[in-house]
Amino acid sequence: MMLCPELLAGMKAEARKAALARRAGCDPALGALLADHVLRDAPPPPGAIVAGFWPMGPEIDIRPLLLALHARGHRIALPVTPKRGNPLRFRQWQPGAALARGPLGTSQPGPEAPDLTPGWLLVPLLAFDRAGHRLGYGGGYYDRTLASLPGATAIGVAYASQEVDEVPAGVDDAPLSAVATERGLIFCGASPV
Repeated sequence: MMLCPELLAGMKAEARKAALARRAGCDPALGALLADHVLRDAPPPPGAIVAGFWPMGPEIDIRPLLLALHARGHRIALPVTPKRGNPLRFRQWQPGAALARGPLGTSQPGPEAPDLTPGWLLVPLLAFDRAGHRLGYGGGYYDRTLASLPGATAIGVAYASQEVDEVPAGVDDAPLSAVATERGLIFCGASPV
């Protein structure tokens, strides 16, 4: 069913409020369990450039996974937030490298870090459903980014409590292949990662 843009925007705004409240009591350290599930059940292929993100506030902490992937020989990229309306860019990150302050409270590699194009992305979210729909923060950055990277694998990362029955989604919302939580990996849609 196609929803009018105004109705969809209102539904997403309400869903974001509920998702933020649900996430507030979660422990970011559960990211270590998430890392174990991804490495065992759906690791990126050898040589894949992996995009992650530096967690903010109560987001699940994926740094244990980023460190493990780097130790396995993957090049790691972190997003650089562009002007609104554009897809994310990615720059290389290595353990110990300094990060610069980015817009919206983000931490990102500085301009001296080389640009990378990832083929495997770890995507933050506020809520998700088993169809692979995700609710982000509302800027559309990841939807535009995934549309600009055809063939890339997108795995959401979240607390298990961020799962909902149905995420309000529009035609421009890019689906996820899977979602990793501290309880395990949920494969979305018809095909596994």
